[in-house]
Amino acid sequence: MTNQLDDKAPLMLGVLRIMAGLLFLAHGTQKFLGFPHGQMAGMGLALDNPGAYAGIIELVAGALIALGLFTRPAAFLASGTMAAAYFIGHAPQNFWPVNNMGDAAILYCFVFLYFVFAGPGRLSVSGTAQRAA
Repeated sequence: MTNQLDDKAPLMLGVLRIMAGLLFLAHGTQKFLGFPHGQMAGMGLALDNPGAYAGIIELVAGALIALGLFTRPAAFLASGTMAAAYFIGHAPQNFWPVNNMGDAAILYCFVFLYFVFAGPGRLSVSGTAQRAA
């Protein structure tokens, strides 16, 4: 059973990368395209706030990560952006992540940091799949 699960690890890494990239991309589309409609919709159009710059990174890095193209540098940038978002935007509100609404930023930060080391996995445009040893 363990061998069967181990064989699927690169595929599931690719699935995790695609889903995390698409979810991250959605934050950028909300800020710049107003879709999906919500509290942050359209706020990135005026480049007069840090969230707008984060939105650019969410758009570009989210697309690259989802596609598996330049995954490691895109994930490094996205991870740093989420660390900054947490410490600048969330941590000052409350010490506990569940109370300051920063738990998603922390999770994104560490998932993207994992991609920096693990690479894109399977199903990537770059085709540099992590092979099981």
